[in-house]
Amino acid sequence: MFAIGSGAIQGYTTIIEGLLRSVVPQQYLFPLSAFIAILVFAVGLILLLTVFIYFVSYFERKFMARMQSRHGPTYVGKFGWLQNLADLIKLISKENIVPKGADGTLFLASIPAMVAAFVLMLFFIPITSTYLGIGTSLGLIVVFMILSFVPLFVFVAGWASGNKFASIGAERSVVMLISYEIPLLLVVVSVAMLANSYSFSSIISAQHTYWYALLMPLGLAIFFIIMLAELERPPFDLREADSELIAGWLTDVPAPYYGVVLFLDYARIFTGALLISVLFFGGYLGPGILPPFVWAVIKVVLLSIFIIVIRVTFVRMRISNVLRLGWLYMTPLAVVNLLVTFVLFIH
Repeated sequence: MFAIGSGAIQGYTTIIEGLLRSVVPQQYLFPLSAFIAILVFAVGLILLLTVFIYFVSYFERKFMARMQSRHGPTYVGKFGWLQNLADLIKLISKENIVPKGADGTLFLASIPAMVAAFVLMLFFIPITSTYLGIGTSLGLIVVFMILSFVPLFVFVAGWASGNKFASIGAERSVVMLISYEIPLLLVVVSVAMLANSYSFSSIISAQHTYWYALLMPLGLAIFFIIMLAELERPPFDLREADSELIAGWLTDVPAPYYGVVLFLDYARIFTGALLISVLFFGGYLGPGILPPFVWAVIKVVLLSIFIIVIRVTFVRMRISNVLRLGWLYMTPLAVVNLLVTFVLFIH
């Protein structure tokens, strides 16, 4: 049965109603309070994302530098930890140039729309049992339905720029993203079948004894590889084929929007790592020695570090090999994972 609700937003709404009761007419009290509560939750998510992005991006730069016998950020702030802030100020202070041949509206709206889509996805994924924007029995379906719009945003961003390299880069990215959606959905169905629910909360609760990573190691491996492709992280970062397409669909992005793109890239890492932790590592569940929020953060950070390690150690794949991996290997393996899960745990 379909159900929807939000303990966090309902709690915020109750508090805001109490604050506004004496100044807002009764007929407008609940709608206004609910709207403000949603904004408060969204701002909280963005702040959490911002903190995650700042420290993970700093760690990535330092870690990659050490792996490549460099120093990385060093001079701006203690150990260079203010370098990201300096880079952000530099980017947003530059002129926002729209290419002459671009469709200005679509070009400027596509990347913020992608950021909004990933923030919206986070409304449905529980960080803790109480910190959840929208709890629904179909949360898993909703999240991957939103994720399926990402190729459209990528294509529009490249095509609307009016740049030939950006258009070709967008087409390459879209072809890759679409080719990995079928095995992605097959793994998602396997997880839902194992938990007997499409609700994230039910999936997490079902892992109270055993993580699905232990029951479904093949599904975890497939899902992790596919998430790397969906996040356009190495070795699937085809948009940045330097010798062929410059920066792919981001070739003509102006400096302020490139800052938004960097925010988007790490927001995608956070969302992908959170999904992996929820579906295969029990999300916020853990021994009572630490609060659930801390366990959720630990799992997301460790998965993000693993994603960074893969960036440093693997080379970029050729487009033909990426598509061959998706269609000839990931899809059949996802079917095998679905059948094995059914035979061992459902039948």
